[in-house]
Amino acid sequence: MLLIIACVQGLVSGILNRDELGILNMLITAPFNLGLAFFMLRLAKQEERSLNVLFEGFQHYLLSLAATFFMSLFVILWMLLLIVPGIIAGLSYSLTYYIIAEEQSISARDAIRKSKEMMNGHKGQLFALCLRFILLSILCVFTLGIGFLWLMPYMNLCMTHFYLEVKES
Repeated sequence: MLLIIACVQGLVSGILNRDELGILNMLITAPFNLGLAFFMLRLAKQEERSLNVLFEGFQHYLLSLAATFFMSLFVILWMLLLIVPGIIAGLSYSLTYYIIAEEQSISARDAIRKSKEMMNGHKGQLFALCLRFILLSILCVFTLGIGFLWLMPYMNLCMTHFYLEVKES
């Protein structure tokens, strides 16, 4: 997924200026983030999966784009207060793609609202998990980035299992 996004951005970056590249990034990554949620949920539940699942986010393109837009907007608005409320908002909205992947008929705002409700009482656990990921990312830098080939799928699968545990509780 990262390779596809990097190739598209590399091809287009020579044509567009920096501001337009940011918008293009959101237009491309939103459906891929949703597709990744589809794929990881199937992997975590040990269901049948293929790489084509990564492209399922494009079937719900407007929904994934709306979710990305509103999540980004709300985090930026919270960041205007201070950095800490923005981080807390980001943690609150982190389950949005998984919710959409399981309930495609839900609206983006409802998925964000549901993620916020589900994260009540679980933000500390997710923050601790993110701190572990940061420490592991620092270690990956010492491997000249090769460690990220293992860390990124591990992080995504950990987040998926975190979602499934929070959903059960």
